[in-house]
Amino acid sequence: MKIGEIEIKWLGHSGFLIKNHHVIYIDPFNIKEDSEKADFILLTHSHYDHCSIADIKNIIKDGTKILLTADSQSKITRFQIPINIHIIEPNKELTFGELKISTVPAYNLDNPAHPKEEGWVGYIIKMNDVSVYHAGDTDFIPEMQKLTGHRQPDKKFIALLPIGGRFTMNAEEAVEAAKLIKPFLAIPMHYGSIIGSNEDAEEFARLCKKEGIDAMILEKS
Repeated sequence: MKIGEIEIKWLGHSGFLIKNHHVIYIDPFNIKEDSEKADFILLTHSHYDHCSIADIKNIIKDGTKILLTADSQSKITRFQIPINIHIIEPNKELTFGELKISTVPAYNLDNPAHPKEEGWVGYIIKMNDVSVYHAGDTDFIPEMQKLTGHRQPDKKFIALLPIGGRFTMNAEEAVEAAKLIKPFLAIPMHYGSIIGSNEDAEEFARLCKKEGIDAMILEKS
């Protein structure tokens, strides 16, 4: 899918490829072995389906920048290829030329799978005329109210929201998040393999449209 000068591909589960003149992966998991090499890899937390060493190994090159939480670092240092590691935590912003990457909290309210104290994250990637919010593994949390501070009048705000339930928001909860965030476009993720079904994604899209929110289900690339 192309929005302006930005191309967004869903790689399955919570994995995405975002391209302009950078190649940016978020949480690559079970992706194709011949996938193109990464300029940036953004990891939301250390769980195997988000910090997948086998997948990361296939897409790194000399100088790839990897943004990761502190608990993921021990896995990443196994690589022989020289890469640039940036350890992040919530509520930070990094600038790489015209590319700005902000981190936001991602956690469960009651489920111990993703406790707030771990400091795991979602990302907001600002480039060209688009801002992309990847929510990470999260519930509908109070900090989402602050996302309006990342909106810019000249940028379309795209929200990638988990809808699989159990470890994250379900479809109905993700719609409530979308109602608060008011994105230009909402895209479901975190379904189709480990947890969550295509029917969940369809329910999310249907409920979004009922609320006047544009939503799109991407085909897996």
